[in-house]
Amino acid sequence: MTSYLEFEKPVAQLENKIAELRSAAGEDDDIDISNELRRLEAKSADLLVSTYASLSPWQKTQVARHPQRPHFRDYVEHGFENFIPLGGDRLYGDDLAIMGGLATLNDRKVMLIGHEKGHDTESRIAHNFGMGKPEGYRKAIRLMELADRFGLPVVTLVDTSGAFPGIEAEERGQAEAIARSTEACLALGMPMVAAIVGEGGSGGAVALASAERVLMFEHAVYSVISPEGCASILWRTAEKAPQAAEAMKMTAQDLEAINVIDRIVPEPTGGAHRDPATAIGSLASAISEELDGLADRTPEQLRRLREDRFLAIGRNLNR
Repeated sequence: MTSYLEFEKPVAQLENKIAELRSAAGEDDDIDISNELRRLEAKSADLLVSTYASLSPWQKTQVARHPQRPHFRDYVEHGFENFIPLGGDRLYGDDLAIMGGLATLNDRKVMLIGHEKGHDTESRIAHNFGMGKPEGYRKAIRLMELADRFGLPVVTLVDTSGAFPGIEAEERGQAEAIARSTEACLALGMPMVAAIVGEGGSGGAVALASAERVLMFEHAVYSVISPEGCASILWRTAEKAPQAAEAMKMTAQDLEAINVIDRIVPEPTGGAHRDPATAIGSLASAISEELDGLADRTPEQLRRLREDRFLAIGRNLNR
């Protein structure tokens, strides 16, 4: 059952009316409401298209955070094959907020790493809502170094509000772990493709997204801080989050225009949560195409690509 966002209420009302009509028709075979159903279904589809064609940055943030949006485990199950999970950082423990392992994408062996937020209360707590701890980023470093050693391209799926801000994470070196993970991305001698599939929040996202090719779902967001966090700093209230989201240029469309990301991956009408299988298939195809384009690059060329793309960010902005 679809969970509706606040701005989707008109769509929800129409779809609920359609469901009621179908139920009534099933109870009485003498009633023919097929024409009315077709009219309402067409109206609902048009309304959904028009609604999602003009989303504000704050509304896109809500879509990116939708609880039914596909997460790492969904991509593993429907977009990749032969996944072999690899856990632990060999220093402290295993962090379930950041998962990874060997996988196959269209007959190509890859190292797959990403954030997992969980789908219900129990799994969200187990995965710490996708907020990685130092051991999670150190695990990512270990897996990237393993990929480099065995000649495997790296694919990362980014979906986090940010790294875990708790005291225990700071005690175990959160900032250092994030910096080292970013460094490991930049130092890779194998192709790396990162995809922002939901939220890309702060250094917790950059630590897995410092690739030579960065993809982003149509309704995903990517920023240095959450809109609520930005509003709390600037206006001393999180109620200004919609204004902050507008000013931060955090949507895929804004970021592609200033070359922070390289490619926008279209989502099904109504967002990836409405048709996860199609969304996952589109992303898997896009990642595979990007890896094909990077396959013949030497390690030196790949490192230079990453260096050039990150040094160029912000240089051509209008002042």
